[in-house]
Amino acid sequence: MIKYIIKRIFTALPVLLGITIIDFIIMSLAGSPLEMMAGPRVTAGAVEVKAFKLGLDQPVYQQYLNWLSQLLKGNLGYSIKNYQPVSEIIGSHIGPTFLLMGTSIIIGLIIAVPFGIYSAVHRYTKRDYALVSLSFLGSSIPSFFLSLIFIYVFTVRLGWLPSSGMTTVGGEGGVLDIIKHMIMPSMILAISIAGSNIRYIRSSVLEILQQDYLRTAKSKGIGRFLTINKHGLRNALIPIVTVLGMQIPMLFGGAVIIEQVFSWPGLGLITMNAITGRDYPVIMGVCLLTAVVVLAANLLTDIVYALVDPTIKYQ
Repeated sequence: MIKYIIKRIFTALPVLLGITIIDFIIMSLAGSPLEMMAGPRVTAGAVEVKAFKLGLDQPVYQQYLNWLSQLLKGNLGYSIKNYQPVSEIIGSHIGPTFLLMGTSIIIGLIIAVPFGIYSAVHRYTKRDYALVSLSFLGSSIPSFFLSLIFIYVFTVRLGWLPSSGMTTVGGEGGVLDIIKHMIMPSMILAISIAGSNIRYIRSSVLEILQQDYLRTAKSKGIGRFLTINKHGLRNALIPIVTVLGMQIPMLFGGAVIIEQVFSWPGLGLITMNAITGRDYPVIMGVCLLTAVVVLAANLLTDIVYALVDPTIKYQ
């Protein structure tokens, strides 16, 4: 297993390098950050001095090589807007994002697993059709639209939940305050996760229910609950693990929108601010982190395969 992990890491390095090259090219095509600084009170000489200090007067390939050389030294650069180290900016915002994503995944699976199994066991009934319809609805509604509905109902009309930030401004904070602020954004992401996973779990369990070994277990009088949850669910987890690993990149994309709507102080919020301000060092730092998380998720998915299915062996 350890040799396999090391091999996968070395295989992922060229992919990671390619991602950074593509990101840098796309970013350079969007325009120069100096265009955001230009104005009636800024002279052309001041812009040239700024370009020299930031290295933006050099060709794009040289700018990328300079960034890559600093990256190999463990330096992600400095923000163009506030001159803070990019590593500090990301470090101060990565916790809220992972907290929101982790909570959303857990809630989504808590919803999806029992409802997916229930839908499969009661297939082609009204309850099955209702659950499948709700899952389609949950995965189809845009997250920003659902966010507006939640804010209108639970904040504007009922006044139960706050709609911005991670803690109450001027308040004492604390765990309960964070949970209160996290309910709406985490539930919106969880609804999307549960909506897609219910259908996958239903399909996987339906396929397993047709297997001979499950019929044998039923004939031994084990009972439906133990037959499905002990013998069937574990074998149905492999395709579910695959889908869950693929959803992590989509969660990052969804978190950008949700964090913007709810002013959640995570990576999504600073990413949008960096894009609108063309703060390229911050954008590259976030893109690099996202690529690492996606590659790590794929590696973790392969490892979970072996835990779920003992017949899978990695050389």
